[in-house]
Amino acid sequence: MAFRGHFCNISYGVRRIVNRPASGRGRDGERMTAIEISLAELIRNSLSEMTRSERRAAQTLLAHYPLQGLETAAQFAEKAGVSTPSVLRFVSRIGFASYPDFQRRLKEEVEAQLRSPLAKSEVEHTVRDRQAEPHRAFAEAIAENVLATFRYLPADELGAVASLLADPRRPLHCLGGRFTDPLARYMTAHLRIIRPNVSHLEGQPDNWRDQLIDMNGRDVLFLIDIRRYQNDLCGLAEAAVKRRVTTVVLTDQWLSPAARFARHVLPARVSVPSAWDSNAALLGVIEALIADVMTRRWGESRQRMSAIEGLRARSGPDEPTAPDAGE
Repeated sequence: MAFRGHFCNISYGVRRIVNRPASGRGRDGERMTAIEISLAELIRNSLSEMTRSERRAAQTLLAHYPLQGLETAAQFAEKAGVSTPSVLRFVSRIGFASYPDFQRRLKEEVEAQLRSPLAKSEVEHTVRDRQAEPHRAFAEAIAENVLATFRYLPADELGAVASLLADPRRPLHCLGGRFTDPLARYMTAHLRIIRPNVSHLEGQPDNWRDQLIDMNGRDVLFLIDIRRYQNDLCGLAEAAVKRRVTTVVLTDQWLSPAARFARHVLPARVSVPSAWDSNAALLGVIEALIADVMTRRWGESRQRMSAIEGLRARSGPDEPTAPDAGE
């Protein structure tokens, strides 16, 4: 069965195959596998170990993730321009005994991507009922997410992103989704103090494109998008690539569809015992990047911060004056 449709709408043609309980889950639902490395992360991290044909299969899957992996092995091979045995060797390379096992894992991840807050709450409500200290369990889940995020994030990828963000010759534009845009604003506010040419994309999606028209190969677009992914952010990433803008996507471990168009992808863990996902690990990555940028630009940033403090001092309230003798 072939799956076609616009990549940004991950649910197209997929919901029909994920209406069964995922295998391998415990009674705690997705928390059981929340900190495991996702299939997309595993593939990205294994590229350097693959043969040429395996790498072509991997890159084809990442470029059409996850739909390409839901086709037959023969269809996958035809799309990648390799043999069917090469696809099977690629699947074996990333740790699966068979192609059906690989597809089963992929379908479970698609199911996790599509889960609504209502669907999550039905599982998490049952879990919390069994917990004597639900707040402690929540805190432990957040701490686990942050540790797992940095455990699986390649250091060279974080360093490459920090290097981009530290370059004042590269105008930086930040934007997030419905619940993640406050993180984009937070990042913008900090980086504006450290370096020039930092902005937050304002307004509605049509306004983003108005601002995109002035971007080119020097610009960097930093997007934050977690499940349930926003088609407008994916569309912006796709449009930015056509203008040669370097795009960075901070996302969850299942990867936003916008990651297809990104030069750099930073996956973070977001699942907690709640109907909602947690932004804590995303914030941790952002603050780590801010700290790294500050270190890389300490000399220039120190001068800039000193100048900003001088402006603030001069724009403060006037000193109170003594009343006239006649008052």
